[in-house]
Amino acid sequence: MSFFIVSTASKAQESKTNSSAGLQASIVRFYPNPATSVINFDFQKAYSQGYSIQIFNAILGRKMYDASNMPQRTAINLTDFSRGVYIYQLKDKTGRMVESGKFQVAK
Repeated sequence: MSFFIVSTASKAQESKTNSSAGLQASIVRFYPNPATSVINFDFQKAYSQGYSIQIFNAILGRKMYDASNMPQRTAINLTDFSRGVYIYQLKDKTGRMVESGKFQVAK
């Protein structure tokens, strides 16, 4: 009977792994995280112009940065950003949000 339990647990783990593999890959990579003075955004997939990005302070909800027609690599100066957590929203040229994430500023 213990063999059956172990076998079932193994199958459950397998299905978790397979469903995780089905997740869509990230469009943009950002680094370093946490950031101090600059954060870099690099597009990972086949790049097409027209992406826009908005960055918000996660606690206050205040928009800190907004840019459209982003180049394939973008460095954002964080001088006006205070220490804390920030949320980015990446939108395609139709205005549909295609990705969001968060990063930390540590000063």
